Amino acid sequence: MAQTGTLTKRQQNLALVTLIVAVVLEIVDLTIVNTALPAISADFGAGAEAVQWIVAGYALSFALLLMAGGRLGDSFGYRRMFLFGVAGFTLASAACGLARTAEELVAARLLQGATGAIMSPQALALMQVLFDPLERVRKLALFGLVGGLASIAGPVLGGILIDANLFGLGWRLIFLINLPVGLLALVSGWYFLPDRRSARPAGFDAPGMALFGAAVLGLLWPLTRAEAGWGAREWAALACAAPLFALGWRHVAARVAQHRPALFDPALLAILPFRLGMAISVAFAAANAGFLLTFAFALQAERGQSPLTTGLLHMPFGLGAMIGIAVLGRNFLPRYGKWVLVAGGAAMTLAAGGVLAGIGLLALSWPVLVPLLLLTGLGMGALSGCIMPVSVAQVGNDHAGAASALLKTAQQLGAALGIALAGSVYFAWNNALGLPPSTGAFTVIGLLLALCVIFAAQLPEKIFNKRG
Repeated sequence: MAQTGTLTKRQQNLALVTLIVAVVLEIVDLTIVNTALPAISADFGAGAEAVQWIVAGYALSFALLLMAGGRLGDSFGYRRMFLFGVAGFTLASAACGLARTAEELVAARLLQGATGAIMSPQALALMQVLFDPLERVRKLALFGLVGGLASIAGPVLGGILIDANLFGLGWRLIFLINLPVGLLALVSGWYFLPDRRSARPAGFDAPGMALFGAAVLGLLWPLTRAEAGWGAREWAALACAAPLFALGWRHVAARVAQHRPALFDPALLAILPFRLGMAISVAFAAANAGFLLTFAFALQAERGQSPLTTGLLHMPFGLGAMIGIAVLGRNFLPRYGKWVLVAGGAAMTLAAGGVLAGIGLLALSWPVLVPLLLLTGLGMGALSGCIMPVSVAQVGNDHAGAASALLKTAQQLGAALGIALAGSVYFAWNNALGLPPSTGAFTVIGLLLALCVIFAAQLPEKIFNKRG
């Protein structure tokens, strides 16, 4: 067991590799499933609701427990909770790979998301322990690069594994491959990660988590039931969502006023760039997750492509996203401010519409679709790479950690919402108006991206000139 202050450079680098492995596990498992959904649906005879929950369940449980995961590390130790999260994630992956029904797979995916939410915050906390501030900047840049590559690798790896069909396991390999990787992270983490915890843990707000969790479920569950049709239960759940959100808001405001641990500080939303950044985060994450789900499913269902081809066609999108984040956002945001987000959102709207129309309605050839995918990724990267710096530009240092955690939570909730919305329209569309489902799904995705553009246009002209 390594102790802080006794680590050599070699041990620090091995610890960093351990944390990177965990980050890759988390990101890949969010994107790898899209490629496998048609195969999973066919194997289980699963309906639209189960298919959506296989993807959305992971993002939802991750989002609801993410802030609690960070505070567990503060209270019980970052290394201990990291190992607990990795072990739970590995076992949940095994449960996914061994699932006998769609319901069992959904339950295992919920467990994956929950344990991922315990694992993920410890990685950033341990970065604080392992490296000094200047080293940390370089290592975090490496995290960003690896995260971008992992998001591209997920669908490609999924396609390769399904196409290989090793030992006749088919889609199950996309989950079972996590077992050796998780075991490696456990052994490495035990030997190389320092044993540290916060000297002043913030505490928990379990009632706040329960209220907001119930509100989100009340909103998402009816949306995934669109294909089956809404009855009294679905309308009742939807009607309860708004009051539960209001109760949750009052609860956290009261906890903050009483100087007790709260899920978040409502005062953060009084800061205009942060409030608009939260709105952009939710809308963008919903649009992006909805696009990736529709893209992967439509390629196989509407164009008859194999999982391998579907995975490979994610590469130009991922390449464009990396260029958008690393080049466009970083170089143009300081000069042009909010207009980089506006332009990125507009470009992604037009290009994503062309991609989805090109798959089904127009049946465009690959030489035409690939540049459109690259442009979609460029727009996505220019928008997504700017959301975090813009949102926290006027947030004081004392609230920087809480603001970042809240933004990441909003992104995961947005992803679950986008899968529910776009997935419901896609599966319930049934060639309405003579148009394929991919075209129908874009009505939702395009609206969400339009909201991103509208919210971004409301940002102040000068964002980076004031801090609280």
